Amino acid sequence: MVSVSPVPVDSTVAHALLEEYFRSRELGFAHQNVVYTAVFPAVEVFTPPAGVFVVIEDDEGRAAGCGGIRRIPDGECGIRYEVKHLFLRPETRGRGWGRLLLDDLERRAREWGAAELVLDTHHSLEAAAALYASTGFVSTEPFNDNPNATRWYAKPLPL
Repeated sequence: MVSVSPVPVDSTVAHALLEEYFRSRELGFAHQNVVYTAVFPAVEVFTPPAGVFVVIEDDEGRAAGCGGIRRIPDGECGIRYEVKHLFLRPETRGRGWGRLLLDDLERRAREWGAAELVLDTHHSLEAAAALYASTGFVSTEPFNDNPNATRWYAKPLPL
């Protein structure tokens, strides 16, 4: 059975998944003549209630992907969390596990009183953009200065 569980962002499994994610982004950006800036997150950013980092495991208990949310300054609608580092290993994509990760992160944000989830991404990640749209995210104005982002999304979380 596929499962999603919180793990410390500095754990061996989280670090391995983040390394793979950053490497894939570096390769993806290279052919566009864009430099990707990888930054491993600080532990306190993904420690409840400031945030959480989760790993999804396949039916055999192998890590298949990850993602996290972190609290950012409140917006006009109230408490905001930002989705970060949503990643699935290529061989696991297309199974609906990205939606499982997002659903889990949204549930956790709601439990902490979030009024909105936000995220940023790069325009080259079309499958990610389709996932975000299908889960209720809509385009919004930039809320950060991430040098790797070209698109920003928000999703209100009404009570």
